[in-house]
Amino acid sequence: MYTAMSFAPVQGFIEKSRKLRDLYGASLILSYLSGRLIKFAKQALGPESLISPALIDNQKGTPNRILVKGDLSQADIAQALSDAWGTILDTCQKWIEKHVPSSVTYSEWHEEWRHWRRYSWEVFWGQGNSAIAAMDDLETRKLQRNWVAINWVGESSSLSGADAIAWPGLGSDAMRPQKDNQQKIVGNPNHRSHYEAFYRQLAWSATHPGQIAPTDQAAHGGFIAESERLSIPELTKRLVTLPQLAQQLGIDFPETFRDIRREPGCWTAWFMGDGDKVGEHLKAIAQSPTGAERALQQFSHAMSEWGGRFEQNFPLDLGRVVYAGGDDFLGVLYREESEPDSQSTVAPLSPQQALEWLYGLPAQWQTHQQPINLSLGFVWAGHQVPQRDILQHCREAEQRSKYLGRDRITIRILFNSGQYVQWTCPWTYLEVLKLYRDRDGGNNWAHIYKDWAHLKARHAIPADLNIDELDERIALSLVNLYFDRDGQHQRQYGEEMKSYLSAQAKDITGSTAASELIQWIDGLINIGWQLCSNS
Repeated sequence: MYTAMSFAPVQGFIEKSRKLRDLYGASLILSYLSGRLIKFAKQALGPESLISPALIDNQKGTPNRILVKGDLSQADIAQALSDAWGTILDTCQKWIEKHVPSSVTYSEWHEEWRHWRRYSWEVFWGQGNSAIAAMDDLETRKLQRNWVAINWVGESSSLSGADAIAWPGLGSDAMRPQKDNQQKIVGNPNHRSHYEAFYRQLAWSATHPGQIAPTDQAAHGGFIAESERLSIPELTKRLVTLPQLAQQLGIDFPETFRDIRREPGCWTAWFMGDGDKVGEHLKAIAQSPTGAERALQQFSHAMSEWGGRFEQNFPLDLGRVVYAGGDDFLGVLYREESEPDSQSTVAPLSPQQALEWLYGLPAQWQTHQQPINLSLGFVWAGHQVPQRDILQHCREAEQRSKYLGRDRITIRILFNSGQYVQWTCPWTYLEVLKLYRDRDGGNNWAHIYKDWAHLKARHAIPADLNIDELDERIALSLVNLYFDRDGQHQRQYGEEMKSYLSAQAKDITGSTAASELIQWIDGLINIGWQLCSNS
């Protein structure tokens, strides 16, 4: 008998994040919960029962899909997860009650914490006579949702807007949704004054536990802003990054952590990657003549080892990896802010530096030596775009890479207005961005951008790509003019750019339709103009 287990929501839990610290907190909590499930399974079935994941000593990035050899009931798994999550919530709640003095008694919010303990996670479970049968059963059961959500009353959090603001009076009779209490619940000035006092004290207590916040000093800091209003799960993600709480829970957190510098003019790059067709690959290796268990363990070991190396070797002057759980990873490219008293200034991250890192990623990915490709979403975002929106765009970009054929990257430029341009390209063609030459032999993409705009304005390049019988020859000729001026493209591809793109259209765009090729060229020019131009 084999048992596969998992829990949800994972991506939703991560995406509701305002700061890099929230992302870290969410990732650490998920790894902590997975680690506790693994510990429970090993205690119940023995250490040799664990098949996947391997390398569980690596706390960060522990996958939440677990496979063991043996019989575990769904009820026992759910109880183990509830106990682990309860430990985190209890630790955070007790720390607040002990170290954050409040004029409002903490006796009324206990039931709200208990609600979040019971209804935050949904456990999935599957069994079978083989490892693959258990995983297939897990996937089937995941289609049968049994979700219980928590209704909130009062004002919503300022981060996601999806749950009630956590404060000592949460759950009191004054917050109940009774008819004569409506005016008390919504917009009650007394509640708002309590929110303000509680979060001011919380911000102060993060660095001065147990002390009353002075009225003549700002309590701001890197941990929490006085203006933030977080729900219980959002507050928990933030609290587990406090060194004293992380240490109490046995969670590793960087000692020299700094948040992201997102000042005016500073763009940041976010990337979210996922291995292609991992499920099919697992089914294939489960047929291995050397044994399914051994093959699965080897695969899990290789991917876990790759995730650990990827995170440890990531250049600190370029950004951070938030998590790398095998074939899934998330990270951000940015420059850390200078110390306030430092004489030197740190230059913002340039788009060329971000692209240079992207060019080297495929080779780094292949070091796991497993026959799976990578689909990636890459978002270059302005400083005013909320982080939760960036993460959503990252996910959409990653899914677009998979939808258009996998083994691709989707680059999305996300402006402060919320508008974006994007380009999806197979990894093997990504370096076409390096081959551009303007009319002067330089790298000013404004030349091709303006010519492309003129052709579109004169309808030489059709604006409506849904009409039949499109002609892509003008678009190809323009690309050939700028990407084949000195013959270097012919040396690399063996023929002119326009002939090459025309012949490889299906491989590049996933379709032979002229509209798709024109759209690909449009994306190439827009992305190149935004990221590659030196003008």
